[in-house]
Amino acid sequence: MRGWTAADIPELRGRRAIVTGANSGIGYHTALELARHGASVVLACRSAERGQAAHDRIRGAVPEADIELAVLDLADLASVREFATSQAGRPLDILVNNAGVMALPKRATADGFEMQFGTNHLGHFALTGLLLPALRAAASPRVVTVTSGFAWAGKLNFGDLQSARRYRKWNAYAQSKLANLVFCKELGRRVPEITSVAAHPGFAATNLQQTGPRMQGAKGQERLMGVVNSVVAQSAADGALPTLYAATAPGVEQGACYGPRLAQYRGAPTKVVTHPQAKRPEAGTRLWEASEALTDVRYETSV
Repeated sequence: MRGWTAADIPELRGRRAIVTGANSGIGYHTALELARHGASVVLACRSAERGQAAHDRIRGAVPEADIELAVLDLADLASVREFATSQAGRPLDILVNNAGVMALPKRATADGFEMQFGTNHLGHFALTGLLLPALRAAASPRVVTVTSGFAWAGKLNFGDLQSARRYRKWNAYAQSKLANLVFCKELGRRVPEITSVAAHPGFAATNLQQTGPRMQGAKGQERLMGVVNSVVAQSAADGALPTLYAATAPGVEQGACYGPRLAQYRGAPTKVVTHPQAKRPEAGTRLWEASEALTDVRYETSV
């Protein structure tokens, strides 16, 4: 049976979307296909130069695309607030929380958070909260938070969410990706008028795998990851399909996660099982309260 592809994306004309990290990889292909199917798409990118290059590539592929570039650094809450202010006053139908970093040497965000937790989770938590009025102004808003299969290795250490006592780059990454799942579930519980879903790409060839080794100066490991990507991984375009399904397919389930159907590794998108901690309400409550305290962004909810 044929699996779901980008050709199955419905007509999106009249709908507005924001995709974080849209300059490359999963984010680029997500933005490209949303624009191809008629959505008005904001490319939210940390680097204006790389964002402009992505903007020009999409324009070349889809000359009629309704796209705009805006600078957003999720590792800087001032940038998040500035971006959200620039997007206010217009209904937002689709928010794709895609941007992220993976397995970096220990670094801190502009606000002093551990870089992976700060970028992958806290930045998107703040962004979503600040864009809540725009989402609520849309007829059928949807938030897609991109996680990873590495979430299965994660554990939310509420005594040390910043990995201050002991930093292990892969543990920190896995924790941040589990936080994405927990946030997705809790957002749907607290703001049920928004469809909140998660997606993960399986093993897709993007620049994430090589960035950490490059920052460490580990050229051999960087080259190895490039080879593994070329031999084993599916393409970034295929890796974007679960995100596109979560963002556009009718009938997606509140709080569900969508990923590749072949062992969550590759293949067409389907609903997938997730880490048990993602389903525990107490984990959602604790993460939400910690995230509000750290970012000073508080959602207007009934819970």
